[in-house]
Amino acid sequence: MGIIGSTLQPFKATAFQAGKDFFDVTSEDLAGKWSVFFFYPADWTFVCPTELEDMGEKYSQLQAMGVEVYAVSTDTHFSHKAWHDNSDKISKLTFPFLGDQNHVLSNQFGVLRQDSGLADRATFVVDPDGVIQIMEITCEGVGRNANELTRKIKAAQYVRANPGQVCPAAWEEGSDTLAPSLDLVGKI
Repeated sequence: MGIIGSTLQPFKATAFQAGKDFFDVTSEDLAGKWSVFFFYPADWTFVCPTELEDMGEKYSQLQAMGVEVYAVSTDTHFSHKAWHDNSDKISKLTFPFLGDQNHVLSNQFGVLRQDSGLADRATFVVDPDGVIQIMEITCEGVGRNANELTRKIKAAQYVRANPGQVCPAAWEEGSDTLAPSLDLVGKI
């Protein structure tokens, strides 16, 4: 079975979040909420801080949409805190960073690089029922775009709220959608 449409499996991970003590995040904490799992290879690296900073610029908008963001790497929560305390880019971020040193999440989402023990650069959007709706995996040297992720989440939320409707390519909030039917076959 593919990962899209699969249900998030139980997990528990220790998180670092600016202004808070370390705390545990579990699969139960996600129930009824939209969640983004934003995997990146490692703290103290090069492309990762640029992506995380980009995500940080969309974080308040995503929260307003009812979405929580979890940055995840195979580093510990202690490493996340040290990185936050010593990096100009990372120090601005307020979303939780999950430590996955035991590779539970990286294995569950199928993004663990067995040869290095690092996670792929991957994004997963989980709906309020715990079902994975969106995934994106890029190669090591290609950073992701938080604007595009936000657009995709809006589309997923629209489709969930409007059964029988789908969002065509490059759909933006407020644009026309489609109602799949035999009448549309061969006419699009």
